[in-house]
Amino acid sequence: MKKIAIISIFITVLLSGCESFLDKTDPTATTFQEFFIDEDDLRRVAYSSFYDVFTNHGDRKLLFYMMDGRSDNAYARSEDDHHLRIGNGNINSNTRAFEYYYTIYMKHIGRLNTYIANIDVPYVEDESIRTRYENILKGLRIWHYFRLTFHWGDVPFLLEPAELEDATLPATPKKEILDTLFPMALDIAEQLPEEEYTTNKYMFNQYSFKALIMRYALYDERYELAATLARDIMDNTGYTLHPVYGDLFQYEADSDNNEFILHLDEESHSGSTTYSFRDLGPHFRTGNGQSYCVPLKSLVDSYWTLQGRPIEDCPMHTKEEYELNPGLNRDPRYKASIMGPGDEFYGEAIDIYNPNNPMFYENQRASKSGYWFRKFVSEADAFRDGNMEYGLLRYAEVLLTYAEARIMTNTIDDLARECINKVRERAGLDMEVADVTLPSYASYSQQQWVDLIRNERRIEFAGEGQRYNDIIRWRMAEDVLNGPALGHTRIVNGKKTSLKIEDRSFKPFNYLWPFHETSLRVNKNLKQKPGY
Repeated sequence: MKKIAIISIFITVLLSGCESFLDKTDPTATTFQEFFIDEDDLRRVAYSSFYDVFTNHGDRKLLFYMMDGRSDNAYARSEDDHHLRIGNGNINSNTRAFEYYYTIYMKHIGRLNTYIANIDVPYVEDESIRTRYENILKGLRIWHYFRLTFHWGDVPFLLEPAELEDATLPATPKKEILDTLFPMALDIAEQLPEEEYTTNKYMFNQYSFKALIMRYALYDERYELAATLARDIMDNTGYTLHPVYGDLFQYEADSDNNEFILHLDEESHSGSTTYSFRDLGPHFRTGNGQSYCVPLKSLVDSYWTLQGRPIEDCPMHTKEEYELNPGLNRDPRYKASIMGPGDEFYGEAIDIYNPNNPMFYENQRASKSGYWFRKFVSEADAFRDGNMEYGLLRYAEVLLTYAEARIMTNTIDDLARECINKVRERAGLDMEVADVTLPSYASYSQQQWVDLIRNERRIEFAGEGQRYNDIIRWRMAEDVLNGPALGHTRIVNGKKTSLKIEDRSFKPFNYLWPFHETSLRVNKNLKQKPGY
């Protein structure tokens, strides 16, 4: 039976893997041993496992920056991309998104189990190369399980090639899965090379994989582990904050910085074309911008002041003044991340209320909120497909993870404060007021620190696909995803008015995603998540 399962998974790889898999050492291969024979096959397997899910540059359902559309940060307008329904709560156990994501993760775990079990088949002259690829593949398998358990909680768990009867495994408790995976992940990390690769930079090295473990340790409230890993990365690597925040998301520094730890670079998708302008940018003249994912008022208002204060707590201006003029005395990360009315694009003023302007908010390819992300949107790409590169995990996340882990355990130390200050100072805040070592912060309660670090994460990583996971793990989605999704605010007939895009809802049981009805029919031992 095991042979049948291996061949079945192998055929699935041939039929549904990325196009690079068509370029085989032996294109006439019909057995696993004929296909999986040398070092280049190991590389192709690792490449495909990264590309199909984590570094896919053309599938908006998978692109990290599109995932902000699931949250209170942004609105994603296309039904086909799945983020729209997740964001507005119009979901049930027949929603296609849940079949799509669950299937792609489980399919890749099945493939990886098979390749890892047969890692000794390919001939390689240097055994350390085989070991490196084996650990990369094991790391990818763990990444899939991290995502599965985050969204579904208890899921079927298997680390060996599937027998036919394994297709009906019941779910294993999430805690049991993660108690197995975290020690395994740490052991794998120690066996990976310490240095980042000069080619194939997207593949795991020791510290990029530790950074990934760190992220999910924080998600799972394993705060001591998250803090330990963050400290390890700070103490033993050359990763640093890039001096100019906005340049990280433009061609000025997208491929030339020491901040990106996990990469979505050109090598990760075997080509130069990327589509962030198409996906995020405005439709300008004959340009290709489609405004598929655009910022909301909620995100705009979350940018604190230049002095590091919430807009409702600033003595310099009223909250209404800030709402009506988002660029007023604001954290510089706002201008680096978002553009809207009052800003310029391609030398022209953005006028969302003029029907003759290509950025008129009612146009199909315009922003219904009146705002666009400036991150990953270069004017150089207005009339072409770009070749921008992206960071899937940045050093700033390491710093803010250490700080959050210490805050959540109420053990805020000097290093935690220093981490926050480094991020704020790089952003360009007025550190005469925003420095968190100042006496004004000495009396902060734990909740005040929690509020600070959560907002710091929100604005530091706006448009980078992290917000949805954050509001889920903080159990605050019910507070921020129930109500209307709003856009630009102005005074109309003497009354403050915001563009309304849609109504949203989030029910208490939506913190876990449902198994799709198809999955339940295939595996009779799966039990539907409560509420669905």
